[in-house]
Amino acid sequence: MPMSQDPVELLWRQEEPEPRPGLSVGRIVRAAIELADAEGLEGLSMRKVADRLGFTTMSLYRHVPGRDQLVDLMSDEVMREHPKAPPRQEGWRARLEAIARQGWEIRRRHPWLAEVRGSRHLPGPHAVAHYDDMLATLTGTALRPSEVIAVIGLIGRFVDAEALVLVETQREERRSGVSEQEWWGSRDSLYERLDRYPAITHLWESGGWNHPEDSFEFGLRRLLDGIEALIHERDENRDETCRECGKTLEPAASGRPRLYCSRACQQRAYRKRNQHSPSREDR
Repeated sequence: MPMSQDPVELLWRQEEPEPRPGLSVGRIVRAAIELADAEGLEGLSMRKVADRLGFTTMSLYRHVPGRDQLVDLMSDEVMREHPKAPPRQEGWRARLEAIARQGWEIRRRHPWLAEVRGSRHLPGPHAVAHYDDMLATLTGTALRPSEVIAVIGLIGRFVDAEALVLVETQREERRSGVSEQEWWGSRDSLYERLDRYPAITHLWESGGWNHPEDSFEFGLRRLLDGIEALIHERDENRDETCRECGKTLEPAASGRPRLYCSRACQQRAYRKRNQHSPSREDR
């Protein structure tokens, strides 16, 4: 079957039973994931994937147009490892925390996933399903729609930032052949110079570095605490601020709560909804 030139069609292709023997998109993607797990994204090339599979590099291009498209396929494939979100009755915090931990575990297995940066990487069906699950954890809370999207983006960037530390550590260990602990353990000449800095000295003498906080656990708790505080604030003022601009609403003359401070805000909100909704012809 000829390869589609449309990267979206490639990502969202209907998966078929793999031929025996021979190449397929699925086999190429799995081999590329194994290579990136071992060598990082910097070690990934079409040639190395072809060598791993025992085929020529050119034969891979019949199935995948290039490395960029291969990385998108790899990313979507590992997102398949995300289980479904916990049931809604567990509450938004438990559900969002569980999804964040799932993302962290996947990035510990595949640290290179955090290196897939930038705004031009196409999402596939598994990535979109995962994103939808994350958004659903906060849908129905007092957060504004734009805040739901911002919070989920914040959580995703936090998980990726923590995973990038793993990526950088592994890259340096592969490059130097020296472990992180061994490298820092041999920096005595640096430590001898640090006693002139009072804050560092105080924390050192107080045992601050003896039992360091787990950066992922500490950061995730603080993020969730902040989100919880914002939701509590929005709950207290749910009917008192404009859903579009956030300005304080004047009390409604009737018993029906107001949603917008002005006709202009109401119209802007209506236009935004229409911009992001499929037209009748597209349905």
